[in-house]
Amino acid sequence: MPTDQNNGHGDTVVAVKNLTKKFPDPMTGEEFVVLDSISLSVKKGNFASIVGPSGCGKSTLLNIIAGIETHDPSDGGTLDVYSHSDAAEPRVGYVFQNARLLNWLTVEDNMIFALESQGISKDLWKERVDKYLDMVGLEGQQKNYPLNLSGGMQQRVAIARALAIEPDILLMDEPFSHLDEITARKMRFDLMQILMDAKPTILFITHDLGEAVFLADNIYMMSTKPARIFKQIDVDVPRPRKPEDPEIFDLEKELVREFFSVLDAQLLEDG
Repeated sequence: MPTDQNNGHGDTVVAVKNLTKKFPDPMTGEEFVVLDSISLSVKKGNFASIVGPSGCGKSTLLNIIAGIETHDPSDGGTLDVYSHSDAAEPRVGYVFQNARLLNWLTVEDNMIFALESQGISKDLWKERVDKYLDMVGLEGQQKNYPLNLSGGMQQRVAIARALAIEPDILLMDEPFSHLDEITARKMRFDLMQILMDAKPTILFITHDLGEAVFLADNIYMMSTKPARIFKQIDVDVPRPRKPEDPEIFDLEKELVREFFSVLDAQLLEDG
């Protein structure tokens, strides 16, 4: 993952330009294109969302940015993640669809595990743990264990753990998709408050246009495989937002119509 100490790149944190990703077909061995010339940019303090149907390649892109998945430059395109801190490498936080907590460790120790792995000074551990658990509404849960928590509370711990390293970019891969709608709605409102309080830089994956419109500053709309970004939209609605706000509702309807128009056209093109 390329790194840069903000040398001439302004407030850009993630810059993806014409990135293409290919995988070998397990049946034929021939390569097929998963991501086709993807370009996007995430600025410091912004919440960018990528919206697309399940299986289109959104998570693959996120994993490439995180360094979990490799990108062969010969496939085409470039990826840069820039540090805006004094860290030698840009810090990347990741919240997955599942909380992925270590059940034999306490909530506090799950967070300390992440802090220690990032080389963050031990002197800051307690302050960070307390601060970010409080931010996600879990004050007092430091000594509890994940299996004693509900699914929603476990995902709050995962978010607090990712925020505690104070990442340059926080990647979130459909973090509320495995929750019931009532819990997911509450989590979206809580994340909205975090956006207003901490102003983290977030790249958020979802297949829910309503979720993207409610949360994001910028939305990138992605088609099915090979995945392409076919539209980028700025959401110029001040926070805090409500899902029933007319501006939010009207934009969601407009994007739903456009999304299905593009997907229908792609299905016809694919035969």
